[in-house]
Amino acid sequence: MDLFLMTVTSGVMVGGIYALVALGWVLIYKCSGVLNLAMGEMTLIGAYISLSFYSMGVPFVLALLLSLVIGFFLGVLTERIFLDRLIGEPVLTVIMVTVGLSFFFKGCVELIWGTDTRVFTPEVFSIEPLKIGPVVVGEVYLWSFIAAITLLVIFVCFFKYTRWGLAMQATADDEMAALSIGISARFVYAIAWAIAFMAAGVGGTLLGNINGLNISVGYLGLLVLPAVVLGGLNSVPGAIAGGIIIGVLQNLCGTYLDRYFPGAVKEVAPFMFMAIFLLFKPYGLWGWERIERV
Repeated sequence: MDLFLMTVTSGVMVGGIYALVALGWVLIYKCSGVLNLAMGEMTLIGAYISLSFYSMGVPFVLALLLSLVIGFFLGVLTERIFLDRLIGEPVLTVIMVTVGLSFFFKGCVELIWGTDTRVFTPEVFSIEPLKIGPVVVGEVYLWSFIAAITLLVIFVCFFKYTRWGLAMQATADDEMAALSIGISARFVYAIAWAIAFMAAGVGGTLLGNINGLNISVGYLGLLVLPAVVLGGLNSVPGAIAGGIIIGVLQNLCGTYLDRYFPGAVKEVAPFMFMAIFLLFKPYGLWGWERIERV
């Protein structure tokens, strides 16, 4: 039972980070109907920016805030340069552009930072585990979870209570109606990409503190996809729930199935679960069901 509790607790904490990255997927899909396949590389860029500042002696919290600022401007710049002219074009065209962006971003990371694994030195979090009742949790997991949930709360409040957030929701619900009342779709798309870049960067930074940072962290963007699909492609609460569910599922499979199926059960399980889940709930837990009448 103690092992089960520790496995579930660690899964929930890693799932909080997955939820943060999933938020970026959901934002872009809600506003434009596009699956951003460059999300993993956006995660990678934000993480390396934080690591660069931290390596220069900047305190970790300040390095994280600076990476958020830079991520905001990189998101706006990406949307303006590569995607602004594609507004109104077929969705498949935009998706293929994001595939090209993923290769472009990965090449930039390899050119600037290389491909070797790098760690945050000195360590940001103590390696001494924390004991909470019968559960033993690594400090890096606990603080990463707290940071992820804090940012998720901030982003949710932004969507519900700020003018920009409400404009984004209006555009997602009905773009033509939003345009008719003076909301700029170009502005909304730029903000969506900016926030997605920020969320991805923080998620990558937190994961980099857990496992070290290298080019393979970009795989996170694909790993988060089952969480996005599970919660619903256009649901912010769904992204949070989906991230936590996938985090727990991944940890349980790693703990109990790896001994019988050595290899990549932990990595494959979320995609197997997603495929089976879609057979029964094609729109996810909280996704919008589209009904077309002819």
